[in-house]
Amino acid sequence: MGKSLVDPSPAPGAPAEGSLAQRVRAGHVPSAARVIRRLEDRDEEGYAALAELYPQSGRAQIVGITGPPGAGKSTLVDRLITVLRARGKTVGVLAIDPTSPFSGGAILGDRVRMQSHAADRGVFIRSMATRGQLGGLSRSADDATVVLDAMGFDVILIETVGVGQDELDIVKLAHTTIVVCLPGTGDEVQAIKAGIMEAADLFVLNKADLSGADEAEAHLSTMLHLEAGEAGWQRRIVRTVAERGEGILDLCEALAEHDAHLRASGEFAARSAARARHGVFERLRELALERAEAALEANPDLAALLDAVIRRETDPHAAAAILWAALHESPPPPTGGSRP
Repeated sequence: MGKSLVDPSPAPGAPAEGSLAQRVRAGHVPSAARVIRRLEDRDEEGYAALAELYPQSGRAQIVGITGPPGAGKSTLVDRLITVLRARGKTVGVLAIDPTSPFSGGAILGDRVRMQSHAADRGVFIRSMATRGQLGGLSRSADDATVVLDAMGFDVILIETVGVGQDELDIVKLAHTTIVVCLPGTGDEVQAIKAGIMEAADLFVLNKADLSGADEAEAHLSTMLHLEAGEAGWQRRIVRTVAERGEGILDLCEALAEHDAHLRASGEFAARSAARARHGVFERLRELALERAEAALEANPDLAALLDAVIRRETDPHAAAAILWAALHESPPPPTGGSRP
C-alpha cells in the first residue's frame, strides 16, 4: 500500500510549504486540486508540477469503469470506495462528466455524486469535464492520474462519461478495465459492438436482481469463451446490486486478484509502459495540431489550401503533405520549457 493519506501533514486546509508538487506529495488536497485544474487549463504551472511529480508515480492500480448511461457506474464507484477504505486502501476518483455548454466545466459535481466520502481524507474525488474529448475521457485524465498516483493513492478509479460505444480510450489508460452491463436491455451486446469485449478484464452485471439477469450472464459467458482474453487471466462476470451494496466484496476481491496477477506476471509493467507510450504520442498529436492551426492562421498561402480542398482543386492528402512540409520549416511553438 502507498503512503497513508489519512493523516497527512499539513492538514488539507492548512498552509503548506515547498513547491506546488512538494505540497501534493505531502498530501495537501487543495494543491492537488490546483495542479489538476491547471492541467485542464493547459497552464504552464500545471505542466511544471507534473514534470516534478511524474518520477514519483507508477505505483497505483488504475481501474477504468465504463458502460452505458444508467448502468449504475456512479453508485458502483461509491460502494467500491467504501469497501476499499475498509480494507485500508486510499482511493482517488476521477469522474468524467459531460461539459457544461455555459461554464465549460463538468455538469455534475464531486459532492453531488459521493457526498458520504467528502470528509474522508483517504479519498480524493474530482469531476472532470470532457471538453469535447471523444472516447469517454477528459483530455487531462491521464495527467490527473499521475497527480493522484504521485500523491500516494493506492487505487485510482476512473469513471467514464457513459457515452457507450466510444469509450475505448479507457483501455489505454487503465491497468484494469471494468465494463458495467445491465440485464434485459441488450447492453451486453453494446459492449461487444464497442470492441471492448476483447479488452475488458472484468464484467459487472449490475442490477442483477432484475429479470433477465440469468440470460444476460449466460450471453456474456458465451462471448467470453469465444473471445480470447489476456493470457493467464480468466476474465469473469461479477453480479452486483450496487444500490444495496450486494456483490461489491466479490468485485473488490476480483480487482485485488487482477492486480496481483498483473504485478506477478509482468503485465503491470507492460501496461504501464504502453500507457506511457500512448501518452507521448497523444501529446505529439496535440502539439502537431496546435502548430498546424497556428501556421494556417499566420500564413494566408497555407490557409488557402483549405479553400482549395473545399473547391476540389486539391485533395486532403496533398494539402496535408504541403502543410506538414511547411511546419518542418518553421520553429516549434513555445512551451515554457517545463511542459513534458
